[in-house]
Amino acid sequence: MSESLTAFELLLQIDQRCRLLAADLPSQPTRQDSWSGIGFRLGENWYVAPMGEVSEVLHEPRFTQLPGVKSWVKGVANLRGRLLPIMDLSGFFSVSEPGHELSVVRKQRRVLVVEHNEVFAGLMVDEVFGLQHFAQESLGAAATSNEPMAPFIKGRFQREQNWHVFSPFALAQSQSFMQVAI
Repeated sequence: MSESLTAFELLLQIDQRCRLLAADLPSQPTRQDSWSGIGFRLGENWYVAPMGEVSEVLHEPRFTQLPGVKSWVKGVANLRGRLLPIMDLSGFFSVSEPGHELSVVRKQRRVLVVEHNEVFAGLMVDEVFGLQHFAQESLGAAATSNEPMAPFIKGRFQREQNWHVFSPFALAQSQSFMQVAI
Protein backbone atom coordinates (compact mmCIF):
# COMPACT_ATOMS: atom_id res chain seq x y z
CA MET A 1 0.00 0.00 0.00
CA SER A 2 1.45 3.34 -1.04
CA GLU A 3 1.69 6.05 1.51
CA SER A 4 -0.40 9.12 0.82
CA LEU A 5 1.52 12.23 -0.13
CA THR A 6 0.70 15.72 0.97
CA ALA A 7 -0.16 18.20 -1.75
CA PHE A 8 3.22 19.89 -1.31
CA GLU A 9 5.15 16.62 -1.67
CA LEU A 10 3.17 15.78 -4.79
CA LEU A 11 4.04 19.17 -6.31
CA LEU A 12 7.73 18.57 -5.50
CA GLN A 13 7.63 15.24 -7.35
CA ILE A 14 5.96 16.85 -10.38
CA ASP A 15 8.60 19.61 -10.33
CA GLN A 16 11.44 17.07 -10.27
CA ARG A 17 9.96 15.10 -13.20
CA CYS A 18 9.49 18.30 -15.23
CA ARG A 19 13.10 19.35 -14.63
CA LEU A 20 14.36 15.92 -15.75
CA LEU A 21 12.30 16.03 -18.95
CA ALA A 22 13.30 19.64 -19.70
CA ALA A 23 17.03 18.92 -19.50
CA ASP A 24 17.34 18.75 -23.31
CA LEU A 25 15.75 22.14 -23.99
CA PRO A 26 18.05 24.95 -25.21
CA SER A 27 19.33 27.39 -22.63
CA GLN A 28 18.38 31.06 -22.63
CA PRO A 29 21.67 32.47 -24.04
CA THR A 30 21.10 30.70 -27.37
CA ARG A 31 17.96 32.77 -27.89
CA GLN A 32 18.32 35.45 -30.56
CA ASP A 33 17.85 39.01 -29.29
CA SER A 34 15.27 40.92 -31.27
CA TRP A 35 14.57 44.60 -31.77
CA SER A 36 10.93 45.69 -31.96
CA GLY A 37 9.33 48.86 -33.22
CA ILE A 38 6.25 50.36 -34.85
CA GLY A 39 6.49 50.23 -38.64
CA PHE A 40 5.09 53.07 -40.71
CA ARG A 41 5.28 54.63 -44.16
CA LEU A 42 5.82 58.20 -45.33
CA GLY A 43 5.46 58.42 -49.09
CA GLU A 44 7.57 55.67 -50.63
CA ASN A 45 9.85 55.28 -47.58
CA TRP A 46 9.46 52.74 -44.78
CA TYR A 47 10.35 53.56 -41.19
CA VAL A 48 10.29 51.89 -37.82
CA ALA A 49 10.13 53.77 -34.51
CA PRO A 50 11.49 52.12 -31.34
CA MET A 51 8.74 50.65 -29.17
CA GLY A 52 9.53 52.84 -26.18
CA GLU A 53 9.24 56.05 -28.20
CA VAL A 54 5.63 55.66 -29.38
CA SER A 55 3.06 55.61 -26.61
CA GLU A 56 -0.01 55.01 -28.77
CA VAL A 57 -1.21 54.64 -32.38
CA LEU A 58 -4.50 56.33 -33.32
CA HIS A 59 -6.76 56.59 -36.34
CA GLU A 60 -6.67 60.15 -37.64
CA PRO A 61 -8.68 62.04 -35.00
CA ARG A 62 -10.92 65.02 -35.55
CA PHE A 63 -8.93 68.12 -34.86
CA THR A 64 -9.41 71.86 -34.71
CA GLN A 65 -7.20 73.96 -36.94
CA LEU A 66 -5.10 76.63 -35.30
CA PRO A 67 -4.36 80.12 -36.64
CA GLY A 68 -0.81 81.45 -36.85
CA VAL A 69 0.98 78.10 -37.10
CA LYS A 70 3.09 76.52 -39.82
CA SER A 71 1.34 74.50 -42.53
CA TRP A 72 2.53 71.14 -41.15
CA VAL A 73 0.74 71.77 -37.83
CA LYS A 74 -2.66 70.31 -38.68
CA GLY A 75 -4.38 71.33 -35.47
CA VAL A 76 -5.19 70.13 -32.00
CA ALA A 77 -7.30 67.13 -30.98
CA ASN A 78 -8.85 66.15 -27.66
CA LEU A 79 -7.34 62.85 -26.53
CA ARG A 80 -9.14 61.75 -23.37
CA GLY A 81 -9.14 65.28 -21.98
CA ARG A 82 -5.61 66.20 -23.08
CA LEU A 83 -4.89 68.53 -25.98
CA LEU A 84 -2.86 66.65 -28.58
CA PRO A 85 -1.18 68.78 -31.26
CA ILE A 86 -1.38 66.94 -34.61
CA MET A 87 1.71 67.34 -36.79
CA ASP A 88 1.91 66.22 -40.43
CA LEU A 89 5.28 64.45 -40.41
CA SER A 90 5.52 64.51 -44.21
CA GLY A 91 4.68 68.20 -44.24
CA PHE A 92 7.33 68.96 -41.62
CA PHE A 93 10.03 67.37 -43.76
CA SER A 94 8.71 68.77 -47.07
CA VAL A 95 9.35 72.32 -45.83
CA SER A 96 12.98 71.79 -46.78
CA GLU A 97 12.60 68.95 -49.29
CA PRO A 98 9.69 68.76 -51.77
CA GLY A 99 8.24 65.35 -52.46
CA HIS A 100 7.20 64.45 -48.93
CA GLU A 101 3.47 64.97 -49.11
CA LEU A 102 0.91 63.15 -47.00
CA SER A 103 -1.00 60.41 -48.79
CA VAL A 104 -4.43 61.35 -50.07
CA VAL A 105 -5.82 58.03 -48.77
CA ARG A 106 -7.20 59.29 -45.48
CA LYS A 107 -8.46 55.96 -44.15
CA GLN A 108 -4.91 54.57 -44.00
CA ARG A 109 -3.46 57.56 -42.14
CA ARG A 110 -2.52 57.08 -38.51
CA VAL A 111 -1.16 59.23 -35.72
CA LEU A 112 1.81 58.10 -33.65
CA VAL A 113 1.52 59.64 -30.17
CA VAL A 114 4.85 60.73 -28.71
CA GLU A 115 5.30 61.73 -25.09
CA HIS A 116 8.84 62.76 -24.22
CA ASN A 117 9.83 65.19 -21.47
CA GLU A 118 7.47 68.16 -21.95
CA VAL A 119 6.45 67.22 -25.51
CA PHE A 120 3.09 65.55 -26.13
CA ALA A 121 2.37 65.39 -29.86
CA GLY A 122 0.75 63.31 -32.55
CA LEU A 123 2.77 62.57 -35.69
CA MET A 124 0.52 61.94 -38.68
CA VAL A 125 1.90 59.29 -41.06
CA ASP A 126 0.60 57.72 -44.29
CA GLU A 127 0.18 54.19 -42.98
CA VAL A 128 1.14 52.04 -39.98
CA PHE A 129 2.26 48.42 -40.36
CA GLY A 130 2.07 47.47 -36.69
CA LEU A 131 4.75 45.85 -34.62
CA GLN A 132 7.89 44.87 -36.57
CA HIS A 133 10.57 42.56 -35.21
CA PHE A 134 14.17 42.46 -36.42
CA ALA A 135 17.26 40.56 -35.30
CA GLN A 136 19.25 43.00 -33.15
CA GLU A 137 22.53 42.14 -34.89
CA SER A 138 21.05 43.05 -38.30
CA LEU A 139 20.85 46.74 -37.34
CA GLY A 140 22.98 48.63 -39.84
CA ALA A 141 24.33 52.14 -39.84
CA ALA A 142 22.14 54.91 -41.16
CA ALA A 143 23.03 56.02 -44.66
CA THR A 144 24.63 59.44 -44.55
CA SER A 145 22.65 62.06 -46.39
CA ASN A 146 21.76 65.72 -46.33
CA GLU A 147 18.04 65.14 -46.40
CA PRO A 148 16.03 66.74 -43.57
CA MET A 149 15.23 63.39 -41.90
CA ALA A 150 18.90 62.40 -41.51
CA PRO A 151 19.33 63.73 -37.92
CA PHE A 152 16.42 61.57 -36.79
CA ILE A 153 17.47 58.31 -38.49
CA LYS A 154 19.39 56.07 -36.07
CA GLY A 155 20.07 53.07 -38.30
CA ARG A 156 18.33 50.71 -40.69
CA PHE A 157 17.17 47.15 -41.10
CA GLN A 158 17.07 45.40 -44.47
CA ARG A 159 14.20 43.19 -45.62
CA GLU A 160 12.35 43.41 -48.93
CA GLN A 161 12.86 47.16 -48.46
CA ASN A 162 14.98 49.31 -46.17
CA TRP A 163 13.38 50.07 -42.80
CA HIS A 164 14.92 53.27 -41.48
CA VAL A 165 14.99 53.53 -37.68
CA PHE A 166 13.28 56.87 -36.96
CA SER A 167 13.54 58.38 -33.48
CA PRO A 168 10.46 60.38 -32.41
CA PHE A 169 12.34 61.38 -29.22
CA ALA A 170 15.12 62.97 -31.31
CA LEU A 171 12.44 64.82 -33.31
CA ALA A 172 10.77 66.02 -30.08
CA GLN A 173 14.09 67.53 -28.96
CA SER A 174 14.63 69.34 -32.27
CA GLN A 175 14.41 73.13 -32.23
CA SER A 176 12.87 73.21 -35.72
CA PHE A 177 10.07 70.87 -34.60
CA MET A 178 9.32 73.02 -31.57
CA GLN A 179 9.03 76.23 -33.61
CA VAL A 180 5.43 75.92 -34.77
CA ALA A 181 4.42 79.58 -34.95
CA ILE A 182 4.60 81.48 -38.22
